[in-house]
Amino acid sequence: MKNFDINKIKSLLSKPKKIVVVPHRNPDGDAMGSTLGLYHFLLKLSHEVVVISPNEFPDFLNWLPASDKVMIFEKNQEECNKIIHNAELIFTLDFNALYRVGEMEIALQSANCPFVMIDHHQKPDDYAEFTYSDTDFGSTCEMVYNFIELLDQTLLLDKTIGTCLYTGILTDSGSFRFPKTTGRTHRIIAELIDLGVENTTIPNLIFDNNSYTKIQLLGRALQNMKVMEKQQTSYISLSQAELDEFQHLKGDTEGVVNYGLSIKGVVFSAIFIENKEENCIKISFRSKGDFDVNQFARDHFNGGGHINAAGGKSDLTLQETINKFEKLVTQNTFLNETN
Repeated sequence: MKNFDINKIKSLLSKPKKIVVVPHRNPDGDAMGSTLGLYHFLLKLSHEVVVISPNEFPDFLNWLPASDKVMIFEKNQEECNKIIHNAELIFTLDFNALYRVGEMEIALQSANCPFVMIDHHQKPDDYAEFTYSDTDFGSTCEMVYNFIELLDQTLLLDKTIGTCLYTGILTDSGSFRFPKTTGRTHRIIAELIDLGVENTTIPNLIFDNNSYTKIQLLGRALQNMKVMEKQQTSYISLSQAELDEFQHLKGDTEGVVNYGLSIKGVVFSAIFIENKEENCIKISFRSKGDFDVNQFARDHFNGGGHINAAGGKSDLTLQETINKFEKLVTQNTFLNETN
C-alpha cells in the first residue's frame, strides 16, 4: 500500500460526486466483481456512479447485479468520453497500468480528476493519486472488502455487494485453491454468506452454464495440448480457424490453461490463442511453486501478472510464438533442474 491516505479518501467520498469505475480490458470475474461491488457500495453513499468497461465482458458474468448497466467503451466512445471528462473521481480496479484498458487509455489520461487504484498485481504504475496496491491479496474483490472496512462502512455491505465480491474471490482464488487463499479470505467469505450470498448457486452460474460449442472448443483445446515432459511444461494452442469453427464467444477459453497445469508432474502451463482481429497471439501462463510466470511474461511476452498466474501477447504468428516458447522453456535453468 502506498500513497493511500484513507482519511483523504473519506473526505473525497463525504459528499456526492460523479464517479467512474473502470476494470481492465477483457475483464474477468475479479475485475467485474470488484467494479460492480464497488459500484453498489458507492451508490449507497449517494454518489452518481458509472462503470465503464473497455470492452465486452464474458457471458458467464452477465447475471451479476447491475451488469446490464455497465457501459462498453468500444461500443459508445463518445458518451463514455463525456462521462470520463465530467468525472470528479475515477476508480481503476484489478489493473495497475493504463495500457491495460486499450483504446480507453487516451480518455483516462486526459481526465482532470483524482484516480484511486485498487489492485493486487506487481509493479504498479504511478498514475493514481491514491494507490492501494498489495500483492499479498489473492483478488481485488478481497481488497474492495478491505477498502470498505478501512472506510468504517461495513454496515453498508449487503447481499448485492457481497454477491459481486464473492464472485471475484471465487474465480481469482481458483475456487479457494490458490496459495494466496488465507484464513482471512475464508472469514470474508463467511461474512458474505451471512449476508445472504448464495454460495451454492454462484459457482453453478460461473462454471456449469456452458454452451455445447464451448465444450466442443474445450475438447479441441485438450486435443491440441502438448507436454514437454523433461521441462515439466505443457501448452495448448487454438487458432482463429478453430475458434471460428466452434463459434467462440468471449470467455469460452477462460480457465482452459489450468487443465495443462493439472497434469501430474507439470509445474508450468500456457495457452496460446490466435486473435486475427487484434493481429496478435494472446497468452495465459500458470505455474505451481516457485516458477515466476509474471517475470517470464514480462521478460519475453510483453505481459505480467502474478507469480503463479500471468498473461502476455505476441506479434509473431501462432507457430512462431510456440517455437519461441519451446526454445525459452528448453533453455530455462529452473525448469530443467526440476527433474
